[in-house]
Amino acid sequence: MLVAPLLLFVLFSFIVPIASMLFRSVENGIVQDTLPLTVEALQNWDETTGELPDEAVYDAFVRDMIVAIDNKTHTRLGSRLNYEETGMSSMFRRSGRKLGKMDPETDGPFKDQVIEIHDGWGDPNTWAVIKTHSPAVTNGYFLNAVDMRRTPEGAQSQPEDKQILIKLFGRTLFMSLVITGSCILLAYPVSYLLANLPMRVSNLLMILVLLPFWTSLLVRTSAWKVMLQQQGVINETLVWLGLVADDARLVIINNQIGTIVAMTHILLPFMILPMYSVMQTIPPTYTRAAKSMGATNWTTFWRIYFPQSIPGIGAGSILVFILAIGYYITPEIVGGTKGVFISNRIAYHISSSLNWGLAAALGTILLAVVMLLYWCYDKIVGIDNVKLG
Repeated sequence: MLVAPLLLFVLFSFIVPIASMLFRSVENGIVQDTLPLTVEALQNWDETTGELPDEAVYDAFVRDMIVAIDNKTHTRLGSRLNYEETGMSSMFRRSGRKLGKMDPETDGPFKDQVIEIHDGWGDPNTWAVIKTHSPAVTNGYFLNAVDMRRTPEGAQSQPEDKQILIKLFGRTLFMSLVITGSCILLAYPVSYLLANLPMRVSNLLMILVLLPFWTSLLVRTSAWKVMLQQQGVINETLVWLGLVADDARLVIINNQIGTIVAMTHILLPFMILPMYSVMQTIPPTYTRAAKSMGATNWTTFWRIYFPQSIPGIGAGSILVFILAIGYYITPEIVGGTKGVFISNRIAYHISSSLNWGLAAALGTILLAVVMLLYWCYDKIVGIDNVKLG
């Protein structure tokens, strides 16, 4: 009973919203709910013949559209189908006014009238799209998330100019691993120094490690944008030192290099803190005992100290990798078109294109990939060996 309030809070503020968002990756009730009579009539139409549906489909369509226009749901349906076939949104929007004025009892037959309103209704592909995407539960969003699409003939690859999401997934995993590796290489000596210096000096240096937490993420990222640009601090310094020619300045912004540099700096404290907390618990008597028995400094470090610090590396790696794979603010600012992550695409579909189904499918795949890598990590390293000190 003491933990019940916390459990209920987590359930309703965290688990339920996430589950609801993930359900959107397969939910597709809008077509069936908006055009129930049309969907039923289309079941008797063979889309592979290349011929238009019969009058019964057009009659059902007009009846459904009159209700949908009154409820103002026809534009939402057009937006949904526009994700699958460009132009569907404008077709529904332009046809709405004239279809809404028709009387199903006196104005029929409707086939020629509907085609006259918009010639798209005279295209068999339009009706094939409606029929193909009419099921209440669909795998269409997941197919789109892996550069495929749902068609009357089955799952097919997207046109070459639209195949980008698999590439983004690969880039996200690769760059997250590179960022994690960079953080390990930079954080290990710093953590070692903090753990072995006198407490007074160590505390002073720890303030410098924690200082980025007291600075806005947006400010830190913007600062890197200023530093990395071709007229920025880094290039100006290299030119001044004569290491780089003025007409051959380094291109380290709006690409993968810029993203890796900025994110390594931002996520470095998350690697240092777990390492430091674990290294602090390693008894110095172990290394002294090894040296007293004739071990060199390198042997002492590699065979005595380093194995005991692995739990800290594991904890920091998991923390940094999971944070990196879901980052989107920093890649958006310094990554350009070549340094963005799949999370930027998810944010785009949620806030701009409003294709929440595809965003949910991308998020679900990303979650599954992270869980798979977590499982592999547990099998190889063992999650029980991960410690925070």
